[in-house]
Amino acid sequence: MKARRRFFPVVLVVVIAFIALAAAVIMLNKHDEAPIRSDAVPSVFSPQQIERGRYLALVGNCAGCHTTRGGAEYAGGLGIKTPFGLIYASNLTPDASTGIGNWSPDHFWRAMHNGRARDGRLLYPAFPYTSYTQITREDSDAIYAWLRTLPPVTQDNKTHALDFPYNTQAALAVWRALYFRPGSFTAQSQRPEEWNRGAYLVNGLGHCIACHGARNSLGATTHWDRLDGGMLPGEGWYAPALDSHAEAGLVDWPITEVVALLKTGVTSRASVSGPMAEVVYRSTQHLSESDLHAMAAYLQALPAHSAPQGSSAPIQRSAALMQRGEKIYALQCASCHGESGEGKAGMYPPLAANRAVNLANPSNLMQMVRFGGYAPTTEGNPRPYGMPPFGHVLTDEDIAAVLTYVRGSWGNNSPEVSLFQVMRR
Repeated sequence: MKARRRFFPVVLVVVIAFIALAAAVIMLNKHDEAPIRSDAVPSVFSPQQIERGRYLALVGNCAGCHTTRGGAEYAGGLGIKTPFGLIYASNLTPDASTGIGNWSPDHFWRAMHNGRARDGRLLYPAFPYTSYTQITREDSDAIYAWLRTLPPVTQDNKTHALDFPYNTQAALAVWRALYFRPGSFTAQSQRPEEWNRGAYLVNGLGHCIACHGARNSLGATTHWDRLDGGMLPGEGWYAPALDSHAEAGLVDWPITEVVALLKTGVTSRASVSGPMAEVVYRSTQHLSESDLHAMAAYLQALPAHSAPQGSSAPIQRSAALMQRGEKIYALQCASCHGESGEGKAGMYPPLAANRAVNLANPSNLMQMVRFGGYAPTTEGNPRPYGMPPFGHVLTDEDIAAVLTYVRGSWGNNSPEVSLFQVMRR
């Protein structure tokens, strides 16, 4: 009993100290915030500004998170999976009670730049203000202007379903103190204008690092300026590194093919699927040629960070697993991808010498086999070919076997896929 009595005061002191620290951090996080004017004159926006905002909302793929399937556009409600629980996207329509109808341009700018709601609450970085902080006030105002033209939708925002202590403002304040500083985009004078435009789009509104950046145990990107690949929490997909030739680096591609991939979702070299197919469908296919060229130029100029080199010696694989995988491949896969993994041009991708097949992380292959996938429907690819799901046909053991066979055949030399890896996904 005496030990218990001594324990509770210690816990109380720790809790009070944590709350005091969080309160101090919250105040420090306000250091660059301009006060919100209460006497501001209602804003009037030009048609050109509204149209620019519509375009910028496409660049940021805002509808991708703020629209549920079958729901009203931008009315929120979509659950975003994180390692800490579900975060629900908010209502961005100009409804006065549940949307942003009572927000001023200053409130909206503060949300984009500082990550704060209208009432001053700290926002969770599932809303990627860690990237949006780089956009200009002019662009923020344009997006706000366009959102104000949407039909108001009365739809209450859902309460986040986060575990303790991640559901507290105190914990979020500490996270921000560690990992977030409001900033702005600074053009590099030694770089061409096109590169700077691409950097602004990729690192700001495009928030590519949200998927293509590695994260630590607290959900913060480990390198703010590197697109070095990362798992999408709760999704089972791996966004490959854009700065590595072994994964998804683009430095040796003709720039026209990079543009084509962003515009149509397919080229002779690759096609997109999974979450990236949605990005192309909702966002990049709608961008101007000049902006796509700028993004491509920036991505091609990323400093290369090579993945760890494995042994060039043949990898030892279970003979029984390879034999089982070969039979499954012949029965389920060869009719489309070819007996030797050669694929069919314009229809089904080759599996031999395919970077996506040989990624160190086989998560995407497991997702494709289980759930299937299609390239996006775009103007340049109006009737995309795709892959049906096989999760209802193949067992976990079958999936491990066929992927091991594919990753170890026709010149591919990647490690086998274990049953444990498949079961985890």
